[in-house]
Amino acid sequence: MSAMNLTYIDLLVSAVLATIMFGVGLSINFSDLREISRSPKAFFLGLISQMILLPVMVFLIVGFTDLPPVIKVGFIILSACPGGTTSGFVTVLFRGNVALSVSLIAVNSLITLVTIPLLVNIALTVFTGRHSPFELPLVQTFLQIFFVTLLPAFSGVLLRYYREKIADKIQKPVRTAMIILFAGVYTLIAFADESKGGSGITSADLWSILPYAVIINLAGFAAGMAMGLFGKTGIRTSWTIGVEVALQNTTLALLVAGTLIQSNEMVKPALVYALFSFWTALLYGIAVKWYNKSRLFGDFN
Repeated sequence: MSAMNLTYIDLLVSAVLATIMFGVGLSINFSDLREISRSPKAFFLGLISQMILLPVMVFLIVGFTDLPPVIKVGFIILSACPGGTTSGFVTVLFRGNVALSVSLIAVNSLITLVTIPLLVNIALTVFTGRHSPFELPLVQTFLQIFFVTLLPAFSGVLLRYYREKIADKIQKPVRTAMIILFAGVYTLIAFADESKGGSGITSADLWSILPYAVIINLAGFAAGMAMGLFGKTGIRTSWTIGVEVALQNTTLALLVAGTLIQSNEMVKPALVYALFSFWTALLYGIAVKWYNKSRLFGDFN
């Protein structure tokens, strides 16, 4: 796949992801990163949960099912794309550990340059065979992810560091644009014709993928929370790790599956996951706040 037949939807996904990552960068302060460096245990527990625990769980969950091999690879792509603007928003909403959230997002923007090609190529080999027509070009993947994730995020960080007033002024409009673009691109991919870059997803696809997507989502919340509690990081931080593990960067998954691998089938798990994962995150927040006997959108006790 040396030459890519890009559609306008592929270009739109790249533009939306770059905008989202720029918005994420605007929310990152170096003081947040310094705070994590003083207490790194929670950070490393979150990183291990996202980068190792979740992909292993997803391999085990989908590996023994009768799902089509390309759908299984789609789930692995999803698991390899951690964090994103949704997890940061939910963490802020419920007064979780925001410093931990933005630190994980910042570091993941760099680490995924390596982990996504590694995990996805393993999945392609395991589930579709060595002679599969699909492949993930390593250099092209590295460059594409760099230009649409790391570079925009770093630009946002630098703008906040050198021009904080400008960053504060544009952060709200950028966040609004992110939401509109995010909704628009998912609508296009779900309903556009396959020849124009749409996924061609059907109701049968939805109902066959949804149960496994929900299981993975709930397992992510549970595993992240368990890792935090096991590490004695406190319920607020443990809850935050659960959010970071369960809420994936579905837009990045669309880029990898749809633009780099050019498989409409592999896009479908990310599309289905995006339909409900925000709402399950809200329910997760409500449940833990109720257990913690703390005010819903106030601080943890």
